[in-house]
Amino acid sequence: MLTRKQHELIRFIQTRLEESGVSPSFEEMKEALDLKSKSGVHRLISALEERGFIRRLPNRARALEVLRQPEDVVTTAPRAAANANSGSNSGPAASPLAAAALAPLRQPAAQPAPANDVIELPLHGRIAAGAPIEALEGQSTLPVPAALLGPGEHYALEVSGDSMIDAGILDGDFALVKRTNTARDGEIVVALVNGEEATLKYLHRENGLVRLDPANAAYDPQVYRPGQVEVQGKLAGLLRRYH
Repeated sequence: MLTRKQHELIRFIQTRLEESGVSPSFEEMKEALDLKSKSGVHRLISALEERGFIRRLPNRARALEVLRQPEDVVTTAPRAAANANSGSNSGPAASPLAAAALAPLRQPAAQPAPANDVIELPLHGRIAAGAPIEALEGQSTLPVPAALLGPGEHYALEVSGDSMIDAGILDGDFALVKRTNTARDGEIVVALVNGEEATLKYLHRENGLVRLDPANAAYDPQVYRPGQVEVQGKLAGLLRRYH
């Protein structure tokens, strides 16, 4: 059995998801439920999550999913709604949230990730855009607008070096990489060389060898046997900080 506030909150979240595909913010939930602080919203969200009514989607700053609808609630809203439906003037009218709580719950259609959504990508250290350097496995994350990414699993790497400047990739940029072990000739890939060094280069295959081409005339291509090179992803986007 849910409390009235829990019931109103889950209906409010569901209504917003159906209308726009985007979860309401904590500020919007606070105002809709007439709560004094966001801590009250956090407590309601945690209680609904623990009881299996909603879940927070991973790697997203503002995303909730309604898993199931409530079947009962501790509230006097049904009586108020019944009075309103019968045309009686006795008693207070049901609030918009209470009325929404009584409305049938529709399952939302699948929605694309909203443009203002943010995904926390794993940030795996630095990658060379010059001579290969050690690929560092980090524990930090990088917030990235979901609109910059397509389908699939992604991670981020900080670029070190200038061998890809003619491709618009500068030292200190963050490469957004789609995880894959295959790539076509001419694509910019994250290549792991000899199992220990990573580099960002154009991929080419010729004469039974793998050639990793820079985008800077000051650097020479790197040629390896196929067994020496493992594709670990291909470039999906870039983030740049201006200081």
